[in-house]
Amino acid sequence: MANMDSILGKPKGNEDGEHWLTVSDLMAGLMMVFLFIAIAFMRHVSIERDKIKDVAVAYQQNQVAIFDALNEEFRNDLSQWKASIDEETLSFQFNSPEVLFASGESALKPEFEQILADFIPRYLRVLEAYRESIDEVRIEGHTSSEWGIDTHPDDAYFFNMSLSQNRTRSVLNYAYLISSLSTEQRGWIKSSFAAVGLASSRLKLNEDGSENKEKSRRVSFRVITNADIQIRKIVEGL
Repeated sequence: MANMDSILGKPKGNEDGEHWLTVSDLMAGLMMVFLFIAIAFMRHVSIERDKIKDVAVAYQQNQVAIFDALNEEFRNDLSQWKASIDEETLSFQFNSPEVLFASGESALKPEFEQILADFIPRYLRVLEAYRESIDEVRIEGHTSSEWGIDTHPDDAYFFNMSLSQNRTRSVLNYAYLISSLSTEQRGWIKSSFAAVGLASSRLKLNEDGSENKEKSRRVSFRVITNADIQIRKIVEGL
């Protein structure tokens, strides 16, 4: 019977380990390949991380620019309208419930209609310069936590939810039908504005932590930028 050397062929080299040195060199070569792959991957991750950082920086700069533009346009109106602009959330808030709606009603009061007729066209003009970076504008309705004297808190929450949703729809409907708006502006409202009722989920509190029912009743226009969408696309591409 032929021996194994005659069948497979005798390995090159002597019996002092030259054959195994060749295998060792092969393993070293493979390790270098894996090292280069790891370095390339780390570089790719570093580049993508820098992209996310750039988006974050641009987001912050954009937030500041939108806030400054809104403040510049409306600073002389805020006191008269009893309104405020939150720099962190880009929320333009109307804080005077007695001007906005009658208690428990969703129809706009005439005074609020007059404010919106002035506010909406100017608001859209300000945001137009930042339209490419805006994903959505939310009209948010907020209420206090109370309803009737004998109403269970759970029932009060859902009653207020329905009320806040109806109120934001009333605001959106009125805003859309303002006669001075262009066809393009109405198209933007249809595609990017949302009416969101939040009921008592985001109450305003007093210094002692108790609910400030007066300040909790408000309507706000909040700009949502698309920075998170851009970051998500970068992460998905990793």
